[in-house]
Amino acid sequence: MRAFLFFVAVSLSAQEWTRHLIAEGFVNQTVVPGDFTGDGRIDVITNDTKRTILFVAPDWKPIVLHEGLRVLYGVAMDVDGDGDLDFIGAQFSPGVIFWLECPAKPLEQKWTFHLIDDLEHGGPDGVHGLALADIDDDGQLDLVASSGQPKGKFANSILWYRIPKLGPKGRMWERWVAGRWDAPGNAHYVAVGDVNGDKRIDIATGAKSPPDGNWFAWWEQPDAWDEPWKKHVIATNQEGASNILIADVNRDGKMDFVASRGHGFGLVWFEAPAWTEHVIDAEIAGPHALAVGDIDLDGDLDIACIGKNDFTTAWYENDGKGAFTKHLISKKQAAYDIRLIDMNADGAPDLLVAGENSKNVVWYENPLKRR
Repeated sequence: MRAFLFFVAVSLSAQEWTRHLIAEGFVNQTVVPGDFTGDGRIDVITNDTKRTILFVAPDWKPIVLHEGLRVLYGVAMDVDGDGDLDFIGAQFSPGVIFWLECPAKPLEQKWTFHLIDDLEHGGPDGVHGLALADIDDDGQLDLVASSGQPKGKFANSILWYRIPKLGPKGRMWERWVAGRWDAPGNAHYVAVGDVNGDKRIDIATGAKSPPDGNWFAWWEQPDAWDEPWKKHVIATNQEGASNILIADVNRDGKMDFVASRGHGFGLVWFEAPAWTEHVIDAEIAGPHALAVGDIDLDGDLDIACIGKNDFTTAWYENDGKGAFTKHLISKKQAAYDIRLIDMNADGAPDLLVAGENSKNVVWYENPLKRR
């Protein structure tokens, strides 16, 4: 069942988002914010298809952290519990998941490489998405990853990892399976959250490639986390399905899904519990980059999205009931990955962008300041 929501795009005018350049001149596909230096400022880690690079705020001095892997996605986490942020990254194929240990002097000392899992050791291939959540409810964050290629021991699967009990340094992580061989079609990003209200973390993803892809689905965590997970299909016939997030869009207490067809056209949300489809923007081309947050600080969840093909950068204002108004930020910026993060500590979430096709890393300053 589908429902269509119509909106009118507004002009930039007084709502213009100021663009700040971090770096340019290279292809990049992920952008990870965090205070990696401990000075209270948000730094940025990205990858130029062969090097993982830290750009240090406020002058964005580049520091090469590692060479030799093309990182398609990354997250920040204090992996070793020493009080600073480390970097977790994934290469698509051959699949590699690793973490870089932030040293005591991150601008001077080497960041140590640690392997989490890889195809060579029987792990995943086609790792496109990573997410952090406490899957087993032990108080420690775990790592979720897609294995989106039809080869290897965990072909077309969804995996999650626990940090080894003896510590993460020099050890591969404990590998567990959420979706075994039931995520075909090049599964992309992974989302985590309690979909059904049972106080257990579930996992969602989308897959883009025919004949087995073009769907969105979620996996229900069982009573015991080490038992088989149950797959639930959200929607089919979603050409280019790639990105999905779990969020209560209409504030009814039920978790919905926001999703984009990042290798096709369109931004949608699926309303719980029947997963009724609402079209937010049917025309945006290649909306690979997707984020959800309270952009206008009014208490409900808005959406940020960028089309990697048509260079449309926009945010979508939620009326609190799931009807959205589109606000154009730029028509000159592409993205493969975006994050909503308060870059300048003014209380409002800004938009951080990995501009693959535009070959830049930028952030847009949110003009809607906290009152």
